[in-house]
Amino acid sequence: MPWLELSLTHQRRDAERVERALQNAGALSVTQLDAGEQPILEPKPGETPLWREIQALALFPADADRRGLIEVLYELLPWLGPKQIAFREVDDADWTRAWMDQYHPMRFGRRLWIYPSTVEPPEDSEAVVVRLDPGLAFGTGTHATTALCLDWLDGLELSGQSVLDVGCGSGVLAIAALKLGARSAHGVDLDPQALLASRANSEANGVGDRLSLAESLDGVSEDPYGFVVANIRAGALEELAPEICAALAPGGALALSGILESQTAEVVSRYALWCDELQASARDGWVLVTGRRRVPVAEPASPAIAPSEPGPT
Repeated sequence: MPWLELSLTHQRRDAERVERALQNAGALSVTQLDAGEQPILEPKPGETPLWREIQALALFPADADRRGLIEVLYELLPWLGPKQIAFREVDDADWTRAWMDQYHPMRFGRRLWIYPSTVEPPEDSEAVVVRLDPGLAFGTGTHATTALCLDWLDGLELSGQSVLDVGCGSGVLAIAALKLGARSAHGVDLDPQALLASRANSEANGVGDRLSLAESLDGVSEDPYGFVVANIRAGALEELAPEICAALAPGGALALSGILESQTAEVVSRYALWCDELQASARDGWVLVTGRRRVPVAEPASPAIAPSEPGPT
């Protein structure tokens, strides 16, 4: 079944009015896209930023009256001009399935693989397979920040260890750690959708009983973790540095991602207050910073002082 797509370009200040007008005109769905070249790389937690110039795409039944739609929009949005509106017919599609058809198995490190549910992995005794499909929560391995973390996890000896995943998103990093031998994992994310996705994905991978979840670092275990991975924006990494480092056991390994190359020095400087061996590796303009929690230097014990012999009286 074909559909009629109406494209309307507008400024950020008019976003709410445009969306409301399109809905009043009978739009079945409205999507806001960047109409210029203003990438938003680091939205703050809980924030939904918009671009300066926006393209609103509204979907209508194929037989919708185009002239009638234009008249309604002109009435609701008096500032609208004819060059701001365009129509095109689009074919019906299962958009999730279309994306799944392009989502292929991916390898990270030596043995870790991410496989969609539509593809069966081959028999390989050494392969560690995480089954994951694209969803609303961030993290399927396709983004450089996630890939860097997965490569790092694959190179670790996680057997019997505990892992903390800050900004767990889809749960891919925590699930990968558990599949690689970790005893337990804890995921933290501000987004309730992410926690739901992490729970569903962990159960689908048979590790749900070893993954605990919380909305903040306040809900993590009082016992420090042997490994901490945090794939969040650089500003949040700096802000949460004391809490993240406090959750990491002395000598434990740390990986920080979600960092642009221009932000690396500030993040490294911040974590140098608590960590040693800090190193950075880059991929596609994004950086992974790794290090270890500093082990406190034990103060030398004071020499025992023998009691003095009593002198002659």
